[in-house]
Amino acid sequence: MHICKFFSNFAHVFDWNSIFYPNMKNIAFIINPMSGTQNKRKLPKIIEKELDRSQWLPNVVFTEYAGHATELARQYAMMGFDAVVAVGGDGTVNEVAQGLRDTQTALGIIPMGSGNGFARHLHIPMIPMHAIEMLNRCEPICCDYGLANDRLFVSTCGTGFDALIAEQFEGSTKRGFKTYFDNIIKDLLTYRSQKYHIVGEGIDIERSAFLITFANAGQWGYEAYIAPNASIQDGKMDVCMMSANALIAAPSLALGLFTKTIDKSLFLDTIKATEVTLIREDKSPFHIDGDPVEMDKDVHIRMVADGLRVLVERRF
Repeated sequence: MHICKFFSNFAHVFDWNSIFYPNMKNIAFIINPMSGTQNKRKLPKIIEKELDRSQWLPNVVFTEYAGHATELARQYAMMGFDAVVAVGGDGTVNEVAQGLRDTQTALGIIPMGSGNGFARHLHIPMIPMHAIEMLNRCEPICCDYGLANDRLFVSTCGTGFDALIAEQFEGSTKRGFKTYFDNIIKDLLTYRSQKYHIVGEGIDIERSAFLITFANAGQWGYEAYIAPNASIQDGKMDVCMMSANALIAAPSLALGLFTKTIDKSLFLDTIKATEVTLIREDKSPFHIDGDPVEMDKDVHIRMVADGLRVLVERRF
């Protein structure tokens, strides 16, 4: 029974064509059928049509449970695949990245989630067909990833109001920007800022804040840029601290988020750091790449430089 199960799992991640076409690149597509609002049943046929079969040998698999994408990605990396593509939202990207970090296998993305923050940062098209076609013009670059109490994030993590919204969005029966926006409006006037302490090399900050975001990439998703100057290749994170009085400037802050000018606001302070510890008064909501997570009161956050290979269009 165990031998049969081994070979059954092995068949999911092995492309026999690689034996007969050794000079071509192996690429796997890990599809999360539950992410976002789009149906993904037709994706294998679209992949077959749009992918350049003169350079790629594709392998397609659907996830079956939480964490499955990480397991599959790790297996593909161990087998020496050139690339593994996360098909889903930021949570799916996070899971696949966990399986690929510190390997030579590159992460690709077909964004089919809600916010798609990391994909947007990389200028990946939001239309799946175009994102697949773009893979034919991609090359891998080395980029950074972050760890929050040893939990990986590729885009952002944080605490405060945005983490509360992530928690409520996770429990919503509907997805999409309208649900996200409705949750913001519902809680904006009643939310109370928290007190935080951030310490690190040359850093010792105590303040009340509406939210604190640790950004490797520039945005949360939906083109909302909390850290317009963040780079995924500088080995540092942008620590973004929004004032406890941010509510009085809500319209201008919202405008700044979507025009990449929020860094100029008097209600947002940003510092660069490679490693910090966040000390909270209690276990308030915390998110990693937009997904709510349980986290200790003290959160140690650090960047890992060049720890992840990512497929981007050659012009990027």
